[in-house]
Amino acid sequence: MRLSAYPIVNLKEVPADAEIVSHQLMLRAGLIRRLSAGLYSWMPMGLRVLRKVEAIVREEMNRAGALEILMPTIQPAELWQESGRWVEYGPELLRLTDRHDRGYVYGPTHEEVVTDIARRELRTYRQLPVNFYQIQLKFRDEIRPRFGVMRAREFIMKDAYSFHADEASLDEAYRRMHDAYQRIFTRCGLSFRAVQADNGSIGGTGSQEFHVLAPSGEDAIVFSDGDDYAANLEMAPALPPATARPAPAAPLNEVATPKAHTIADLVRQLGVPASQCVKTLIVDGEAGDLVALVVRGDHELNAIKAQKLEHVASPLRMAAPDRIRTELGGEIGSLGPIGLRCRLIVDHAAAALADFVSGANKPGYHLTGCNWGRDAAEPVTADLRNVVDGDPSPTGTGRLSITRGIEVGHIFKLGTKYSAALSAAVADENGQPVTMHMGCYGIGVTRVVAAAIEQNNDAAGIIWPDPIAPFKVLLVPMNWAKSARVREVSERLYAELEAAGLEPLLDDRDARPGVKFADGELYGIPHRIVIGERGLDAGVLEYRQRRATDNEDAPLDGLAAFLAERIARGTPGSV
Repeated sequence: MRLSAYPIVNLKEVPADAEIVSHQLMLRAGLIRRLSAGLYSWMPMGLRVLRKVEAIVREEMNRAGALEILMPTIQPAELWQESGRWVEYGPELLRLTDRHDRGYVYGPTHEEVVTDIARRELRTYRQLPVNFYQIQLKFRDEIRPRFGVMRAREFIMKDAYSFHADEASLDEAYRRMHDAYQRIFTRCGLSFRAVQADNGSIGGTGSQEFHVLAPSGEDAIVFSDGDDYAANLEMAPALPPATARPAPAAPLNEVATPKAHTIADLVRQLGVPASQCVKTLIVDGEAGDLVALVVRGDHELNAIKAQKLEHVASPLRMAAPDRIRTELGGEIGSLGPIGLRCRLIVDHAAAALADFVSGANKPGYHLTGCNWGRDAAEPVTADLRNVVDGDPSPTGTGRLSITRGIEVGHIFKLGTKYSAALSAAVADENGQPVTMHMGCYGIGVTRVVAAAIEQNNDAAGIIWPDPIAPFKVLLVPMNWAKSARVREVSERLYAELEAAGLEPLLDDRDARPGVKFADGELYGIPHRIVIGERGLDAGVLEYRQRRATDNEDAPLDGLAAFLAERIARGTPGSV
């Protein structure tokens, strides 16, 4: 490609709503253009990157034995009503009505459609296992689309669905998809981790997320320094303290704490550490009652863990202040476990405290010297909190650390959730019907592009990993308009590199060198060759790798071999 034929103008100023680096750089470099909230057009250079990611995904899915299909984006409402997700999925599901008043949805995912295919096409266990996949548009009506294509309403996903006669076959397919995902993200040149995860609205049992590691990541992921344990923060167990709770040493005392509504306020007023305080959170119970959840003051409640508890409503809902005031006689910010008239569940770490500080269940007052077993009954305990840096690993080896990640893939064992709901069964070896077991395997293809930028950028622009770069080599001629010799050599090199499959981008614009260098760095082209009169006199060219700070000499003769060797070194992903 020649830059003179590229009509997209780089943006000097980025719109104010572009909050993260990938969104800013994709707009500045002309990779995407916003149509409406959460809707983006992919421009030529951005589409080249997107197609390269798609190609890697497709190759590895085919290698793993999956069969590519293409399902409609618009799906009949009755399928979603049959599965029960017409109501369950919530407002992110875009519902449509056609001219005949028939209901449809714009598919956010395709479990229902592919299960309908399976129940029509699969008759006997001899047809199993099978794994169908597609690379297709999805739509989720995000309440607040943000971060560009990272959280857009319309996006491209690779979604695959496997069907099995038994759980053992599903387990094998799950392992095969895990290995395929490892290869996909490694080939994309990304640093990533696979972590244990919650199944969320998809349902089923057992899942793993694949996260590209980046400081800007929305998700916190946890890993051990002693083994290969890794999990989403929502899923990482917090072990009970290894030491016994100390005996009470302080009397119970009520103290005035005016305007102390938070743990931070309490720490300032009483001079106690947050780790010696407890906070009491009131949530709705599954039976319509109220449930108090108690965690240590320096810990955060884990909503996923909490809503899985018996007696707690799912999804987790904080109780309304008016209801708390009416039924418990207290105010948010002054509640505590002593004398509280509702079911109480206490986190293991909070249950290990002695002489702690809690709310007094009346505004403006707290209690010091609180103790379980003396001032309040011995509590029912559970794992309620997020782990923190330094917590022991649940495997018993090493300590936990927390880093940030961007979720780009998720694999699930669905079991029979959808096949049972839609009556998808095959005949077993005895001719008896057996409900098929299912797996589900997704990759956010558009999200991979943004995640790659979040992980690979600097002040000048994007730094593409070689495998997904829009072009591998940038040719920058000096004095293109004035030097016939430079033009002739540049054209020859361009043709040679193109014939060698090295995907050159020729900057044949009549522009200053500084402009050409700046644009090349913004676009993130991994390898740059500068062609100038002085270098041609010496029989050399000027080479720089995008991450490097110094130039090197490259041979005029044999440039394709020189660059092929540099590209082959690659930028490997890590796990």
